[in-house]
Amino acid sequence: MEFSEYQRFSRRTAEYPREAWLSYPALGLAGEAGEVAEHAKKAIRDDGGAVSPERRTAMAKELGDVLWYVTQLASELGLELDEIARENLEKLFSRQRRGVLSGSGDER
Repeated sequence: MEFSEYQRFSRRTAEYPREAWLSYPALGLAGEAGEVAEHAKKAIRDDGGAVSPERRTAMAKELGDVLWYVTQLASELGLELDEIARENLEKLFSRQRRGVLSGSGDER
């Protein structure tokens, strides 16, 4: 599935208060990302860093929720996921070519 197709179809399920057009998907994204992080933490704490098939499945579902919220936030801002992904790769490849892939700061 292409990002543009997912973005178009997922909008059909975007039911939240219109007055919360920015905060709802942003807060949802933070919450779902936290659930992914929680699974990673438990894999480290409980399983020595190994990811069981069950945890992998659970994390895939949470990552799907992260994708949904990222998509709704992008849509609310009038952004296209395809363009976001393309620009992100361009930025990363540029950093890689310049030897600044590691490090901190957005403008490196």
